[in-house]
Amino acid sequence: MASRKVWCVLVLGVLLPHSYAHTDFFTSIGHMTDLINTEKDLLTSLKDYIKAEESKLEQIKKWAEKLDQLTDTATKDPEGFLGHPVNAFKLMKRLNTEWAELENLVLKDMSDGFISNMTIQRQYFPNDEDQTGAAKALLRLQDTYNLDTDTLSRGNLPGVKHKSFLTAGDCFELGRIAYTEADYYHTELWMEQALKQLDDGEVSAIEKTSVLDYLSYAVYQQGDLDKAMMLTKQLLELDPEHQRANGNLKYFEYIMSKEKEANKSTTEADNQTDVESKTKKKGRAKDYLPERRKYEKLCRGEGVKMTPKRQKSLFCRYYDGNGNPRYILGPVKQEDEWDKPRIVRFLDIISDEEIATVKELAKPRLSRATVHDPETGKLITAHYRVSKSAWLSGYESPVISRINTRIQDLTGLDVSTAEELQVANYGVGGQYEPHFDFGRKDEPDAFKELGTGNRIATWLFYMSDVSAGGATVFPEVGASVWPKKGTAVFWYNLFPSGEGDYSTRHAACPVLVGNKWVSNKWIHERGQEFRRPCSLSEFK
Repeated sequence: MASRKVWCVLVLGVLLPHSYAHTDFFTSIGHMTDLINTEKDLLTSLKDYIKAEESKLEQIKKWAEKLDQLTDTATKDPEGFLGHPVNAFKLMKRLNTEWAELENLVLKDMSDGFISNMTIQRQYFPNDEDQTGAAKALLRLQDTYNLDTDTLSRGNLPGVKHKSFLTAGDCFELGRIAYTEADYYHTELWMEQALKQLDDGEVSAIEKTSVLDYLSYAVYQQGDLDKAMMLTKQLLELDPEHQRANGNLKYFEYIMSKEKEANKSTTEADNQTDVESKTKKKGRAKDYLPERRKYEKLCRGEGVKMTPKRQKSLFCRYYDGNGNPRYILGPVKQEDEWDKPRIVRFLDIISDEEIATVKELAKPRLSRATVHDPETGKLITAHYRVSKSAWLSGYESPVISRINTRIQDLTGLDVSTAEELQVANYGVGGQYEPHFDFGRKDEPDAFKELGTGNRIATWLFYMSDVSAGGATVFPEVGASVWPKKGTAVFWYNLFPSGEGDYSTRHAACPVLVGNKWVSNKWIHERGQEFRRPCSLSEFK
């Protein structure tokens, strides 16, 4: 039997992150600021170490200069030099004692203080998962806001105060992380950016062969065999002995020869269909989120534009909480953000001092934000909610109690059965993808443990301005609500009948530039029986 050669493509070996305890630094700017201070402390320690090493080298240098003059004189007339008894004595002393002292000085470790500080601080360092999370956040921002790799690499983002850029090594790392996630679309984008910067003459420790290695395989995985072969040949021009590239080239040639054989035995029309079926479509991976494109358009401010007739139905007003005694003489400013569902915004509703207190109470408790598991009703972390949150009770501070009372007065709803005030801080690319606040019919146990019924309404404070991104969007209706410090938005999640209002499906867009702080109050059904009576109509 004739022997057949069978080639297999060689996959790049990548070490996956160890399963460390996940600290999720990247999910909160509040916690990342601590890392800035840690790095500053380490830099101070490093500078002290450099000074100590410089002082040590200066001592050695002076000793060498002194000895240089002495040995220069001595070697010209050794016998005459040693004829002087003092010189003979000093030579014995130098070799027996002083050189030993110099040896001790050279061997003296000046790094003890620095290494000790590093050891202490390392326990607070981010881990591999944090680095991967931050990388994924950049990729998420790139997709959501339609940013090309060159724009991100140059740091040309709207509203930035401190411009920064990505090196070829940074671009390579982003591509490598995408590769470990089998995200070949982003692998190709970022490896091409790294290659471009290297071709432009950027000095880097990253070698072109490594970039081409990842790039050629990512391109192959997306079905572009011709480009994969071209890149592999470029790699072999730089390193003809590259084992994986040689293996891959043979495999690519084998695949192409098989395709040519198939082409000969088919008609032109069949051939076209066959080629199309074998070529994978390049682009982002298939998404689990059906409204992804609509959601991202809203995040970019490309949402549905209201008709003039609908816009005329939106008003701003002074609102007294339907005659609440606290607001009759001092009503608050309220404006309509959307008509269906009705979303209203309260302006100047929380002071800077109150915001500072809320943040101060929340910061020590911030932990990865959770969601209700629809099957178990328990709280779990989820990849589609990237932020850190903390819960604050009214009894902890007069400020929190006052805020709870304010929400009750202005909504007319009983907050005694509401959940505690949740404070959230969104970090790099922080987001909460489209979701419902209320429990659907297929989630009967969503809030069973609370025993207070479904979430009837949501009150959301914006406690910071955001330089770019970070909108609250409602994909079902095309509404975008932008963060404005000191304001709050309010909407009902349920119709008066108790049925869920599916048009309230909403999302927190990724923060592109800046820092987003919010706090929210989820108000439940129990206690609202006479405050918001049921209607006879299911959806009114």
